[in-house]
Amino acid sequence: MNAGDTTWIMVCAVLVFIMTPGVALFYGGLARRKNVLSILMQCFVIMCLITLQWVLVGYSLAFGPDTGYGIIGGLGWAGLRGVGMEAHEYAETIPHFVFMIFQLQFAIITAAIMVGAFAERMKFSAFLVFILLWSTFVYDPIAHWVWGDGGWLGEMGALDFAGGIVVHVSSGVSALLVAIMIGRRVGLDMTAFAPHSLPFTVLGGALLWFGWFGFNAGSALAADGIAANAFVTTMISTAAAGITWMFIEWKHHGVPTVLGIVTGAIAGLVAVTPACGLVTPMASIPVGAIASTLCYFAINMLKPRLGYDDSLDVFGLHGMAGIWGTIAVGLFAVEALAGTNGLFYGGAKLLLIQLVYMSVCIAYALAATWIIFKIVDTVIGIRVSKEDEIVGLDLTQHREGAYTTLE
Repeated sequence: MNAGDTTWIMVCAVLVFIMTPGVALFYGGLARRKNVLSILMQCFVIMCLITLQWVLVGYSLAFGPDTGYGIIGGLGWAGLRGVGMEAHEYAETIPHFVFMIFQLQFAIITAAIMVGAFAERMKFSAFLVFILLWSTFVYDPIAHWVWGDGGWLGEMGALDFAGGIVVHVSSGVSALLVAIMIGRRVGLDMTAFAPHSLPFTVLGGALLWFGWFGFNAGSALAADGIAANAFVTTMISTAAAGITWMFIEWKHHGVPTVLGIVTGAIAGLVAVTPACGLVTPMASIPVGAIASTLCYFAINMLKPRLGYDDSLDVFGLHGMAGIWGTIAVGLFAVEALAGTNGLFYGGAKLLLIQLVYMSVCIAYALAATWIIFKIVDTVIGIRVSKEDEIVGLDLTQHREGAYTTLE
Protein backbone atom coordinates (compact mmCIF):
# COMPACT_ATOMS: atom_id res chain seq x y z
CA MET A 1 0.00 0.00 0.00
CA ASN A 2 0.99 3.60 -0.54
CA ALA A 3 0.59 6.27 2.14
CA GLY A 4 0.27 9.08 -0.40
CA ASP A 5 -2.47 7.33 -2.36
CA THR A 6 -4.31 6.43 0.83
CA THR A 7 -4.21 9.99 2.12
CA TRP A 8 -5.32 11.37 -1.24
CA ILE A 9 -8.36 9.09 -1.55
CA MET A 10 -9.40 9.75 2.06
CA VAL A 11 -9.28 13.50 1.34
CA CYS A 12 -11.24 12.94 -1.88
CA ALA A 13 -13.88 10.98 0.04
CA VAL A 14 -14.35 14.00 2.30
CA LEU A 15 -14.55 16.29 -0.73
CA VAL A 16 -17.26 14.13 -2.27
CA PHE A 17 -19.08 14.01 1.08
CA ILE A 18 -19.30 17.82 1.21
CA MET A 19 -21.03 17.77 -2.17
CA THR A 20 -24.25 16.50 -0.58
CA PRO A 21 -24.59 19.53 1.73
CA GLY A 22 -23.71 21.51 -1.40
CA VAL A 23 -26.64 19.92 -3.23
CA ALA A 24 -28.86 20.70 -0.23
CA LEU A 25 -27.96 24.39 -0.33
CA PHE A 26 -28.13 24.56 -4.14
CA TYR A 27 -31.62 23.06 -4.16
CA GLY A 28 -32.68 24.75 -0.92
CA GLY A 29 -32.05 28.19 -2.37
CA LEU A 30 -34.05 27.36 -5.48
CA ALA A 31 -37.05 26.09 -3.51
CA ARG A 32 -39.73 28.29 -1.98
CA ARG A 33 -38.98 29.36 1.59
CA LYS A 34 -41.80 27.20 3.01
CA ASN A 35 -40.04 24.09 1.67
CA VAL A 36 -36.34 24.81 2.21
CA LEU A 37 -36.03 22.72 5.37
CA SER A 38 -37.68 19.75 3.69
CA ILE A 39 -34.94 19.87 1.02
CA LEU A 40 -32.20 20.08 3.65
CA MET A 41 -33.80 17.27 5.65
CA GLN A 42 -34.07 14.96 2.66
CA CYS A 43 -30.42 15.49 1.73
CA PHE A 44 -29.21 15.07 5.30
CA VAL A 45 -31.20 11.91 5.96
CA ILE A 46 -29.79 10.42 2.76
CA MET A 47 -26.30 10.74 4.25
CA CYS A 48 -27.44 8.63 7.20
CA LEU A 49 -29.76 6.19 5.44
CA ILE A 50 -27.54 5.31 2.47
CA THR A 51 -24.48 4.91 4.71
CA LEU A 52 -26.26 2.14 6.62
CA GLN A 53 -27.64 0.60 3.42
CA TRP A 54 -24.17 0.63 1.85
CA VAL A 55 -22.51 -1.02 4.83
CA LEU A 56 -25.20 -3.67 5.23
CA VAL A 57 -25.83 -4.68 1.60
CA GLY A 58 -25.21 -1.92 -0.93
CA TYR A 59 -21.44 -2.20 -1.23
CA SER A 60 -21.62 -5.95 -1.59
CA LEU A 61 -24.28 -5.70 -4.31
CA ALA A 62 -22.35 -3.07 -6.24
CA PHE A 63 -18.76 -4.22 -5.83
CA GLY A 64 -18.89 -7.69 -4.30
CA PRO A 65 -17.89 -10.82 -6.22
CA ASP A 66 -20.16 -11.25 -9.22
CA THR A 67 -22.92 -13.83 -8.93
CA GLY A 68 -22.79 -14.68 -12.63
CA TYR A 69 -23.48 -12.97 -15.98
CA GLY A 70 -22.16 -9.62 -14.71
CA ILE A 71 -25.55 -8.53 -13.35
CA ILE A 72 -25.06 -8.09 -9.59
CA GLY A 73 -22.64 -8.72 -6.79
CA GLY A 74 -23.54 -11.27 -4.14
CA LEU A 75 -23.91 -10.81 -0.40
CA GLY A 76 -20.46 -12.11 0.43
CA TRP A 77 -19.38 -8.65 1.59
CA ALA A 78 -22.65 -7.81 3.39
CA GLY A 79 -21.96 -6.13 6.70
CA LEU A 80 -18.41 -5.51 5.38
CA ARG A 81 -17.40 -9.14 5.77
CA GLY A 82 -14.07 -9.55 4.01
CA VAL A 83 -13.62 -5.77 3.71
CA GLY A 84 -10.82 -4.47 5.86
CA MET A 85 -7.47 -2.71 6.10
CA GLU A 86 -5.79 -4.80 3.41
CA ALA A 87 -5.81 -3.65 -0.19
CA HIS A 88 -8.09 -5.17 -2.83
CA GLU A 89 -7.62 -5.40 -6.59
CA TYR A 90 -10.03 -2.50 -7.09
CA ALA A 91 -7.29 -0.21 -5.78
CA GLU A 92 -4.09 -2.03 -4.89
CA THR A 93 -2.32 0.84 -3.12
CA ILE A 94 -5.03 1.79 -0.60
CA PRO A 95 -6.92 -0.13 2.12
CA HIS A 96 -10.15 -1.78 1.03
CA PHE A 97 -11.93 0.27 3.71
CA VAL A 98 -10.85 3.48 1.98
CA PHE A 99 -12.09 2.34 -1.42
CA MET A 100 -15.40 1.31 0.15
CA ILE A 101 -15.93 4.65 1.92
CA PHE A 102 -14.97 6.60 -1.20
CA GLN A 103 -17.57 4.72 -3.23
CA LEU A 104 -20.14 5.28 -0.47
CA GLN A 105 -20.00 9.01 -1.13
CA PHE A 106 -21.03 8.38 -4.75
CA ALA A 107 -24.05 6.38 -3.64
CA ILE A 108 -25.04 9.20 -1.28
CA ILE A 109 -24.72 12.03 -3.79
CA THR A 110 -26.57 10.06 -6.49
CA ALA A 111 -29.62 9.70 -4.25
CA ALA A 112 -29.42 13.36 -3.20
CA ILE A 113 -29.38 14.58 -6.81
CA MET A 114 -32.88 13.17 -7.31
CA VAL A 115 -34.41 15.33 -4.58
CA GLY A 116 -34.68 18.39 -6.80
CA ALA A 117 -37.00 16.92 -9.44
CA PHE A 118 -39.90 16.11 -7.13
CA ALA A 119 -39.21 18.79 -4.52
CA GLU A 120 -42.06 20.35 -2.56
CA ARG A 121 -44.61 17.56 -2.96
CA MET A 122 -43.47 14.14 -1.68
CA LYS A 123 -44.33 12.69 1.74
CA PHE A 124 -41.26 12.26 3.90
CA SER A 125 -42.23 8.70 4.84
CA ALA A 126 -42.66 7.77 1.18
CA PHE A 127 -39.40 9.51 0.35
CA LEU A 128 -37.45 7.35 2.80
CA VAL A 129 -38.79 4.11 1.37
CA PHE A 130 -38.47 5.24 -2.23
CA ILE A 131 -34.84 6.35 -1.88
CA LEU A 132 -33.87 3.17 -0.05
CA LEU A 133 -35.43 0.95 -2.70
CA TRP A 134 -34.06 3.03 -5.57
CA SER A 135 -30.51 2.94 -4.25
CA THR A 136 -30.72 -0.82 -3.76
CA PHE A 137 -32.39 -1.81 -7.00
CA VAL A 138 -31.24 0.89 -9.42
CA TYR A 139 -27.95 2.44 -8.29
CA ASP A 140 -26.29 -0.70 -6.95
CA PRO A 141 -26.90 -2.89 -10.04
CA ILE A 142 -25.84 -0.17 -12.50
CA ALA A 143 -22.69 0.51 -10.48
CA HIS A 144 -21.90 -3.20 -10.61
CA TRP A 145 -22.48 -3.41 -14.37
CA VAL A 146 -19.91 -0.69 -15.02
CA TRP A 147 -17.46 -0.62 -12.11
CA GLY A 148 -17.88 -3.96 -10.36
CA ASP A 149 -15.54 -6.88 -10.89
CA GLY A 150 -17.09 -8.89 -13.75
CA GLY A 151 -19.81 -6.32 -14.52
CA TRP A 152 -21.09 -6.95 -18.02
CA LEU A 153 -20.88 -3.37 -19.31
CA GLY A 154 -17.39 -2.93 -17.97
CA GLU A 155 -16.37 -6.19 -19.62
CA MET A 156 -17.89 -4.93 -22.86
CA GLY A 157 -15.61 -1.90 -22.74
CA ALA A 158 -17.95 0.86 -21.54
CA LEU A 159 -16.02 3.76 -20.00
CA ASP A 160 -17.35 5.97 -17.23
CA PHE A 161 -14.45 7.50 -15.35
CA ALA A 162 -16.34 9.06 -12.43
CA GLY A 163 -20.03 8.36 -12.99
CA GLY A 164 -21.69 10.10 -15.92
CA ILE A 165 -24.27 7.32 -16.30
CA VAL A 166 -23.88 5.56 -12.97
CA VAL A 167 -24.47 8.77 -11.01
CA HIS A 168 -25.95 11.54 -13.14
CA VAL A 169 -27.99 9.95 -15.89
CA SER A 170 -29.41 7.20 -13.69
CA SER A 171 -30.59 9.77 -11.14
CA GLY A 172 -31.58 12.35 -13.75
CA VAL A 173 -33.87 10.16 -15.85
CA SER A 174 -35.31 8.42 -12.78
CA ALA A 175 -36.08 11.73 -11.11
CA LEU A 176 -37.75 13.02 -14.28
CA LEU A 177 -40.02 9.99 -14.36
CA VAL A 178 -40.96 10.49 -10.71
CA ALA A 179 -41.67 14.18 -11.35
CA ILE A 180 -44.02 13.25 -14.18
CA MET A 181 -45.73 10.49 -12.23
CA ILE A 182 -46.21 12.55 -9.07
CA GLY A 183 -47.65 15.48 -11.02
CA ARG A 184 -47.16 19.23 -11.19
CA ARG A 185 -47.05 21.37 -8.08
CA VAL A 186 -50.22 23.11 -6.93
CA GLY A 187 -50.42 26.62 -8.36
CA LEU A 188 -47.63 26.23 -10.89
CA ASP A 189 -50.03 26.75 -13.78
CA MET A 190 -51.02 30.15 -12.38
CA THR A 191 -47.67 31.68 -11.42
CA ALA A 192 -43.94 31.11 -11.67
CA PHE A 193 -42.22 29.92 -8.49
CA ALA A 194 -39.13 32.05 -7.89
CA PRO A 195 -36.05 30.90 -5.92
CA HIS A 196 -36.21 32.13 -2.34
CA SER A 197 -32.45 32.54 -1.74
CA LEU A 198 -29.97 32.82 -4.59
CA PRO A 199 -27.05 33.27 -2.15
CA PHE A 200 -27.86 29.76 -0.82
CA THR A 201 -27.76 28.45 -4.37
CA VAL A 202 -24.46 30.14 -5.20
CA LEU A 203 -22.89 28.82 -1.99
CA GLY A 204 -24.19 25.34 -2.80
CA GLY A 205 -22.83 25.58 -6.34
CA ALA A 206 -19.42 26.67 -5.03
CA LEU A 207 -19.33 23.73 -2.61
CA LEU A 208 -20.22 21.40 -5.46
CA TRP A 209 -17.39 22.72 -7.62
CA PHE A 210 -15.01 22.42 -4.65
CA GLY A 211 -16.06 18.86 -3.86
CA TRP A 212 -16.12 17.80 -7.50
CA PHE A 213 -12.32 17.83 -7.64
CA GLY A 214 -12.41 14.90 -5.23
CA PHE A 215 -15.27 13.30 -7.16
CA ASN A 216 -13.37 13.30 -10.45
CA ALA A 217 -9.68 13.30 -9.57
CA GLY A 218 -10.22 10.79 -6.77
CA SER A 219 -11.67 8.34 -9.27
CA ALA A 220 -8.13 7.70 -10.47
CA LEU A 221 -7.77 5.88 -7.11
CA ALA A 222 -4.17 7.08 -6.84
CA ALA A 223 -2.25 10.34 -6.59
CA ASP A 224 -0.88 10.08 -10.11
CA GLY A 225 -0.91 11.66 -13.55
CA ILE A 226 -4.41 10.43 -14.37
CA ALA A 227 -5.69 12.16 -11.23
CA ALA A 228 -3.90 15.33 -12.28
CA ASN A 229 -5.50 15.16 -15.74
CA ALA A 230 -8.94 14.69 -14.19
CA PHE A 231 -8.32 17.62 -11.84
CA VAL A 232 -7.32 19.92 -14.71
CA THR A 233 -10.12 18.91 -17.08
CA THR A 234 -12.67 19.36 -14.30
CA MET A 235 -11.62 22.96 -13.82
CA ILE A 236 -11.49 23.81 -17.51
CA SER A 237 -14.80 22.18 -18.49
CA THR A 238 -16.64 23.90 -15.65
CA ALA A 239 -15.25 27.31 -16.56
CA ALA A 240 -16.13 26.83 -20.24
CA ALA A 241 -19.67 25.79 -19.36
CA GLY A 242 -20.27 28.67 -16.97
CA ILE A 243 -19.07 31.27 -19.47
CA THR A 244 -21.06 29.67 -22.29
CA TRP A 245 -24.30 29.74 -20.29
CA MET A 246 -23.70 33.36 -19.33
CA PHE A 247 -23.33 34.50 -22.94
CA ILE A 248 -26.27 32.42 -24.19
CA GLU A 249 -28.50 33.87 -21.48
CA TRP A 250 -27.18 37.36 -22.10
CA LYS A 251 -28.09 37.05 -25.77
CA HIS A 252 -31.44 35.35 -25.13
CA HIS A 253 -32.73 37.44 -22.21
CA GLY A 254 -30.67 40.62 -22.43
CA VAL A 255 -28.85 40.20 -19.12
CA PRO A 256 -26.48 37.68 -17.51
CA THR A 257 -27.58 36.25 -14.15
CA VAL A 258 -25.77 34.65 -11.24
CA LEU A 259 -28.24 31.76 -11.30
CA GLY A 260 -27.39 31.22 -14.95
CA ILE A 261 -23.63 31.10 -14.57
CA VAL A 262 -23.84 28.78 -11.55
CA THR A 263 -26.24 26.50 -13.42
CA GLY A 264 -23.93 26.44 -16.40
CA ALA A 265 -20.97 25.55 -14.21
CA ILE A 266 -22.87 22.57 -12.79
CA ALA A 267 -23.61 21.43 -16.36
CA GLY A 268 -19.89 21.48 -17.11
CA LEU A 269 -19.09 19.53 -13.95
CA VAL A 270 -21.61 16.84 -14.81
CA ALA A 271 -20.55 16.52 -18.44
CA VAL A 272 -16.84 16.17 -17.73
CA THR A 273 -17.42 13.57 -15.00
CA PRO A 274 -17.40 10.49 -17.26
CA ALA A 275 -14.62 11.94 -19.42
CA CYS A 276 -12.28 13.77 -17.03
CA GLY A 277 -9.59 11.10 -16.83
CA LEU A 278 -9.98 9.99 -20.45
CA VAL A 279 -9.74 13.21 -22.51
CA THR A 280 -7.17 15.97 -22.88
CA PRO A 281 -7.52 19.38 -21.22
CA MET A 282 -8.26 21.08 -24.56
CA ALA A 283 -11.02 18.58 -25.33
CA SER A 284 -12.66 19.47 -22.03
CA ILE A 285 -13.50 22.93 -23.40
CA PRO A 286 -16.05 21.69 -25.99
CA VAL A 287 -17.25 19.09 -23.48
CA GLY A 288 -18.24 21.90 -21.10
CA ALA A 289 -19.42 24.41 -23.70
CA ILE A 290 -21.68 21.96 -25.53
CA ALA A 291 -23.06 20.65 -22.22
CA SER A 292 -24.07 24.15 -21.20
CA THR A 293 -25.78 24.75 -24.54
CA LEU A 294 -27.73 21.49 -24.37
CA CYS A 295 -28.78 22.03 -20.76
CA TYR A 296 -29.88 25.60 -21.48
CA PHE A 297 -32.09 24.28 -24.26
CA ALA A 298 -33.52 21.52 -22.06
CA ILE A 299 -34.36 23.84 -19.17
CA ASN A 300 -35.54 26.95 -20.99
CA MET A 301 -37.17 25.49 -24.09
CA LEU A 302 -37.82 21.75 -23.82
CA LYS A 303 -39.32 21.74 -20.32
CA PRO A 304 -41.82 24.59 -20.91
CA ARG A 305 -42.84 23.05 -24.23
CA LEU A 306 -43.46 19.57 -22.80
CA GLY A 307 -44.95 20.86 -19.54
CA TYR A 308 -43.34 18.50 -17.03
CA ASP A 309 -42.56 19.83 -13.55
CA ASP A 310 -38.94 18.91 -12.90
CA SER A 311 -38.93 21.35 -10.00
CA LEU A 312 -35.22 22.17 -9.81
CA ASP A 313 -34.13 20.89 -13.23
CA VAL A 314 -32.49 17.62 -12.26
CA PHE A 315 -33.00 16.09 -15.69
CA GLY A 316 -32.20 19.32 -17.48
CA LEU A 317 -28.82 19.48 -15.76
CA HIS A 318 -27.73 16.02 -14.64
CA GLY A 319 -29.59 13.95 -17.20
CA MET A 320 -28.76 16.01 -20.27
CA ALA A 321 -25.17 16.81 -19.32
CA GLY A 322 -24.52 13.22 -18.25
CA ILE A 323 -25.82 11.90 -21.57
CA TRP A 324 -23.63 14.33 -23.50
CA GLY A 325 -20.58 13.55 -21.35
CA THR A 326 -21.01 9.82 -21.97
CA ILE A 327 -21.18 10.42 -25.71
CA ALA A 328 -18.21 12.80 -25.47
CA VAL A 329 -16.08 9.94 -24.14
CA GLY A 330 -16.77 8.10 -27.39
CA LEU A 331 -15.72 11.18 -29.34
CA PHE A 332 -12.76 12.65 -27.45
CA ALA A 333 -11.10 9.76 -25.56
CA VAL A 334 -7.41 9.27 -26.30
CA GLU A 335 -5.55 5.99 -26.09
CA ALA A 336 -2.84 7.35 -23.80
CA LEU A 337 -5.46 7.99 -21.12
CA ALA A 338 -8.34 5.64 -21.94
CA GLY A 339 -6.55 2.70 -23.56
CA THR A 340 -8.55 3.30 -26.73
CA ASN A 341 -9.34 6.19 -29.06
CA GLY A 342 -12.65 7.95 -29.56
CA LEU A 343 -14.19 8.77 -32.92
CA PHE A 344 -12.26 12.02 -33.39
CA TYR A 345 -8.99 10.13 -32.99
CA GLY A 346 -9.82 7.32 -35.37
CA GLY A 347 -11.76 4.89 -33.17
CA ALA A 348 -15.47 4.42 -33.90
CA LYS A 349 -16.02 1.32 -31.74
CA LEU A 350 -15.92 3.15 -28.42
CA LEU A 351 -18.71 5.52 -29.45
CA LEU A 352 -20.96 2.58 -30.30
CA ILE A 353 -20.19 0.95 -26.96
CA GLN A 354 -20.99 4.19 -25.13
CA LEU A 355 -24.34 4.49 -26.93
CA VAL A 356 -25.28 0.92 -26.00
CA TYR A 357 -24.17 1.51 -22.40
CA MET A 358 -26.23 4.68 -22.16
CA SER A 359 -29.37 3.18 -23.73
CA VAL A 360 -29.39 0.06 -21.56
CA CYS A 361 -28.89 1.97 -18.32
CA ILE A 362 -31.57 4.53 -19.14
CA ALA A 363 -34.08 1.82 -20.02
CA TYR A 364 -33.34 -0.14 -16.84
CA ALA A 365 -33.45 2.94 -14.59
CA LEU A 366 -36.81 4.03 -16.01
CA ALA A 367 -38.38 0.57 -15.73
CA ALA A 368 -37.16 -0.07 -12.20
CA THR A 369 -38.08 3.42 -11.03
CA TRP A 370 -41.61 3.04 -12.41
CA ILE A 371 -42.07 -0.21 -10.47
CA ILE A 372 -40.66 1.26 -7.25
CA PHE A 373 -42.85 4.34 -7.54
CA LYS A 374 -45.98 2.25 -8.04
CA ILE A 375 -45.18 0.05 -5.04
CA VAL A 376 -44.50 2.97 -2.72
CA ASP A 377 -47.54 4.91 -3.91
CA THR A 378 -49.80 1.90 -3.43
CA VAL A 379 -48.54 1.02 0.03
CA ILE A 380 -47.87 4.47 1.54
CA GLY A 381 -49.14 7.12 -0.86
CA ILE A 382 -46.35 9.19 -2.31
CA ARG A 383 -47.72 12.73 -2.51
CA VAL A 384 -48.74 15.04 0.30
CA SER A 385 -52.30 16.37 0.37
CA LYS A 386 -53.16 19.54 -1.49
CA GLU A 387 -53.65 21.37 1.80
CA ASP A 388 -50.25 20.28 3.13
CA GLU A 389 -48.56 21.28 -0.10
CA ILE A 390 -50.07 24.76 0.06
CA VAL A 391 -48.94 25.23 3.66
CA GLY A 392 -45.49 23.86 2.84
CA LEU A 393 -43.56 20.71 3.68
CA ASP A 394 -41.44 22.35 6.38
CA LEU A 395 -44.43 22.74 8.68
CA THR A 396 -46.57 19.80 7.58
CA GLN A 397 -43.84 17.16 7.38
CA HIS A 398 -41.40 18.39 10.04
CA ARG A 399 -43.19 21.03 12.16
CA GLU A 400 -40.31 23.43 11.67
CA GLY A 401 -39.84 26.72 9.88
CA ALA A 402 -36.66 28.08 8.39
CA TYR A 403 -37.78 31.67 8.93
CA THR A 404 -40.06 33.55 11.29
CA THR A 405 -42.53 34.37 8.50
CA LEU A 406 -43.65 32.47 5.43
CA GLU A 407 -44.39 33.84 2.00
